[in-house]
Amino acid sequence: MSAKDTGPGYSSSTPQEQDDGSANSCCVMALVFLSYLVAACTLPFSLFYIIKVVQEYERAVIFRMGRLLPGPAKGPGVFFILPCIDSFTTVDLRTVSFDVPPQEILSKDSVTIAVDAVVYFRVMNPTISITNVEHYKHSTELLAQTTLRNILGTKSLGEILSDREQISHSIQSILDEATDPWGVKVERVEVKDVKLPVQLQRAMAAEAEASREARAKVIAAEGERNASRALKEAADVIAESPSALQLRYLQTLSAISAEKNSTIIFPLPIEMMAQWTK
Repeated sequence: MSAKDTGPGYSSSTPQEQDDGSANSCCVMALVFLSYLVAACTLPFSLFYIIKVVQEYERAVIFRMGRLLPGPAKGPGVFFILPCIDSFTTVDLRTVSFDVPPQEILSKDSVTIAVDAVVYFRVMNPTISITNVEHYKHSTELLAQTTLRNILGTKSLGEILSDREQISHSIQSILDEATDPWGVKVERVEVKDVKLPVQLQRAMAAEAEASREARAKVIAAEGERNASRALKEAADVIAESPSALQLRYLQTLSAISAEKNSTIIFPLPIEMMAQWTK
């Protein structure tokens, strides 16, 4: 009969299992009593093994006869354990950072790049981080590497270079959701560097240089056009008054004489030369 078919108050365990559980409970109680007795008989020397201290940023997860003690992790400060039957593991609650090694990634537009990042995380639940996963830090590091490769593999090179902040938030949310059953909280992920192949760097530099030269030529052409318009307007103004041209000649001579030149070129109107050539 399955557990679903059993009614309220019916235990699915067999009589033999119940007898084994009772025997184990009796054995544990006997060992606990014996441990108390040994600690009391060996006072004050047993205090060196009973009294333990953890720092403000640490918690202690205690196991008794291989079983997790009920209740939250102990600490900070002083706590007590029973000699011979209790063991504990200290968990650091501070924020920990690690560098993700450079990952060779093929982007969406088939460009091979090397990307590295840094991850910040901390333990939220010390008990779960010890009982649900072996080496939570190493597991988080491996998960960060694979997540970085998976996320960047769906992005093009332009998106990777321009949307680093959005990519970091995406990686952080995925890591945080995946490490939640481990009692780990991923606080921040930052993409540090994106290394491009040398050939691609040269091509991008040549493209940027050509783009700058094209903009410079456009700006120079616009300047020539504006200058031509200004000269045309000045010529129209001078054409309305013949004496204005003569005043312009005098201003030019004055500017030339201020530079202390030994040779002065005096322009003559073409109309004056035309009557002599007839």
